[in-house]
Amino acid sequence: MTATTRDEATTALTVALEDARDGAVLRFAGRLDAGTVATHWREARRRATGASGSLRLDLTELEALDGAGAALLVQLSRDLAREGRDGALVGATGPVAALLDLYAPKEKVPPPRPEELHESFLAHVGRRSIGATEDFVSGIAFIGAFTRASLAAALRPTTFPLRDWVVQLSRTGPDGVAIVALVNFLVGTILGFQSAVQLERYGAELFVANLVGLSVVRELGPLMTAILLAGRSGAAFAAELGTMRVSEEVDALRTMGLSPQRFLVLPRVAALAITAPLLTIIADAMGILGGLAIGCGVMGLTLNAYWIQTATSIETVDVVTGLVKAVFFGGIVGLVACHRGLSTSGGAEGVGRSTTAAVVTVLFALIVADALFTYLFTLYGL
Repeated sequence: MTATTRDEATTALTVALEDARDGAVLRFAGRLDAGTVATHWREARRRATGASGSLRLDLTELEALDGAGAALLVQLSRDLAREGRDGALVGATGPVAALLDLYAPKEKVPPPRPEELHESFLAHVGRRSIGATEDFVSGIAFIGAFTRASLAAALRPTTFPLRDWVVQLSRTGPDGVAIVALVNFLVGTILGFQSAVQLERYGAELFVANLVGLSVVRELGPLMTAILLAGRSGAAFAAELGTMRVSEEVDALRTMGLSPQRFLVLPRVAALAITAPLLTIIADAMGILGGLAIGCGVMGLTLNAYWIQTATSIETVDVVTGLVKAVFFGGIVGLVACHRGLSTSGGAEGVGRSTTAAVVTVLFALIVADALFTYLFTLYGL
């Protein structure tokens, strides 16, 4: 017993009633959206009413679902449950399961018992350990979903949110030039002054140019730029997406069949992956200028000597390794900030917690990534 509707733009929907050992199964396959619901609503209810005994709704082969389809399934499931005929929704996976979860009735969490308000030290450690493990697993799943959204956008470039990407480029790039330039200039002056104090004892003042140039280009330029992006753009992303999450705007996107990964996360991460190396180039130049200001203004070196020493000490591979770091650092800032934002719960207080957690997590991830890159570059002689 099968009913089928075909649309030129979508996959056909099939509704089939089958018998099983533990009761009847109403199987849905294909796409259940506003177009197919209009045709199959009465048909699905007729088949459900015609079946005797227990009836489950099997969604294993359901490829896509929107708000109209979810309304049909949830209402049908509730009616069957009210009649004592099971009505369980089984087999849903991926976006279908995520959308159905939005429509499922939320169970009320009982208030904590008095003895649970003051947990022991071991219970606290255990709870925090479980929370850290869940965050790690959630992060891996988030990266997987982002990778799938990126591949889908690469295969179908017309679906990439170009306008949002351009807006994020403007917010993360030109708006951050001034602070990146100023901070890295000051870092270059501090590094130059501190190294000059030590090198002057050995009459090696000229090597301040080597130390400042290599340190800024290979390490401090990309790292300081990423830290500034974490404070500016990362915190902003976490707060924006967190607010959208608690105000149910993200749920509204899923209800309309749109992927938050593609329309919210992808343009932000792609923008940071491009602006981070561009800002790093500015940071490198300003850091070297900061060292030059100390070398020529304080130590009495000539401009020509300092410039020649810097140019001979920095090779192309040094600049490239710094820019490679910057690309990955930008991606890390975007991914962690968006993950924290989309994991927000608990209203305005939850948004504050997510923003703080995003910045702290990004800083830790950047240091770990920088250490890993330094080890790998040293291992391969780069």
